[in-house]
Amino acid sequence: MATVLKVQDINVYYGAIHAIKGVSFEVGEGEIVTLIGANGAGKTTTLQTISGLLRSRTGSIEFLGQNISHTPAHKIVELGLAQVPEGRRIFLQMTVQENLDMGAFTAPGGAAAAMERVYAQFPRLKERRRQIAGTLSGGEQQMLAMGRALMSAPKLMMLDEPSMGLAPILVEQIFEIIQTLHRNGTTILLVEQNAQMALSVASRAYVMETGIITLSGTGKELAESEEVKKAYLGG
Repeated sequence: MATVLKVQDINVYYGAIHAIKGVSFEVGEGEIVTLIGANGAGKTTTLQTISGLLRSRTGSIEFLGQNISHTPAHKIVELGLAQVPEGRRIFLQMTVQENLDMGAFTAPGGAAAAMERVYAQFPRLKERRRQIAGTLSGGEQQMLAMGRALMSAPKLMMLDEPSMGLAPILVEQIFEIIQTLHRNGTTILLVEQNAQMALSVASRAYVMETGIITLSGTGKELAESEEVKKAYLGG
């Protein structure tokens, strides 16, 4: 299995605060890898560092064998790495189709072909393509954020808290979509507070606490771990 992403010994600071402390992990082609942990553990900071929005003082980040530690964020997107941010961050005053167009600047084969791929994956977005994004439900807005990232046909999709703020039935729906994307060949790095759902779909998983990776294993191994059950699964 080829390595899509390799993070080695990254240390990230917010001023004097040492937010990420020597974190290393890998994502292999065709995997769903999840980072779980409490709020403030450093999960989002890790994703933002990978996508070029923050910089590590040490170590390296390799994507498809290329060191991207000092690559500008827009160039990282062009290489095939897309992030669906926490809180969705869609353009609320624009239509669904206009939002999707914003994700198409690096789309191979052009925006029209990318749009058809996304509409095939998300028929509901096609039904609402002329609707103002701010009037969509929370679940539909999350679908739109994921669809916008898919417009660039990413080699790796990073999802930051996709279930946040959604009703339980919508959480299940979003995780079904994640599994479908995975079956269709998308490699996924998933950051999620809902540890139970995240571990149920993950090939491999890492637990983050206060900027450090404290545990790793397959999704199944961590779901059965007494330590994880006690801290994150209510066991």
